[in-house]
Amino acid sequence: MAHRVTLKPSGHSFEVPEGKTVLQAGLDAGYELPYSCREGVCRTCRGTIREGTVDYGHVSPRYLSEDDKAKGYALFCQAKPLADLVVEVRELAGLHGIRPKILPGRVERLDKPAPDVAILGVKLPANANFKFVAGQYADFLLKDGKRRSYSIANPPSEQGVGALEFHIRQTPGGLFTEQVFTTLKVRDLLRFEGPLGTFYLREESDKPIVMVASGTGFAPIKAICEYAQAKGIERPITLYWGCRIERDLYMNDIAQSWTRPGFRYVPVLSDQQWSGRMGFVHRAVMEDFPDMSGVQVYACGAPVMVDAARRDFSAQCGLAPEEFYADSFITEADKATAP
Repeated sequence: MAHRVTLKPSGHSFEVPEGKTVLQAGLDAGYELPYSCREGVCRTCRGTIREGTVDYGHVSPRYLSEDDKAKGYALFCQAKPLADLVVEVRELAGLHGIRPKILPGRVERLDKPAPDVAILGVKLPANANFKFVAGQYADFLLKDGKRRSYSIANPPSEQGVGALEFHIRQTPGGLFTEQVFTTLKVRDLLRFEGPLGTFYLREESDKPIVMVASGTGFAPIKAICEYAQAKGIERPITLYWGCRIERDLYMNDIAQSWTRPGFRYVPVLSDQQWSGRMGFVHRAVMEDFPDMSGVQVYACGAPVMVDAARRDFSAQCGLAPEEFYADSFITEADKATAP
């Protein structure tokens, strides 16, 4: 049985067929709802149920506690209506009606700037004119219906792009990463679906921007920084890139080359003595920005970093929760070990 969902404050509404989640039905209906992992882990899709009841789906208490449920919260990528619903959720306006599509791509570049990082360049069909928003990702479509998500590291263009860049860290035993690091070669064909996700620069704001990346979480941050520079966005941007050791800063020279007025780059290492900043990257941010009440934060990388930044920036530095935008790089291992 289908149920109707009404979104507040917009008043938009749509039908949710039986067995489908609130998020997927909303996206299918053309509404721009926030989401990232679609696995009930990143919390980007969290909203509030004002009327009605849901099946909360497969969600760990770590990401949606019983106390959260009592307050009306649900993760809409997992929640399925049990009755008509009225929900409160922040609809988005920055995706310009862009919708994902499935495309083939041919490997045209496969570089290894670090022993466990590959830069994958994928050439698209000549007539694809692929459009996306800087910060979004794509799903590579593998055998048996499996998918692996990777952020697009190059900036978009108004006319659409003909090639995409992905930064892939090797995960031992990883279904896709092992292929990339062992058997994939130039001219091989891949299939992917994209663009996906709602991690992108909110251009309607004039607040200074703090960007926090860990590891290959640098990929979508790179796309946003290059987009902002190309468009002439003048808001101050401070980028923190946290890695374990210096070789993990696999595009350090590119980040150092972004020298426009108002831009500052701070690399941070956690496991190696060097002349630069050391420690946890989100702690470095807090040292420099003890008052975050007037900034926007964009965080991307390992879930432990994103979760710590989300928690500590609000609790200790006064960051408004609605000004924290994140994309957690959740691996299959993260999903399997979630309590």
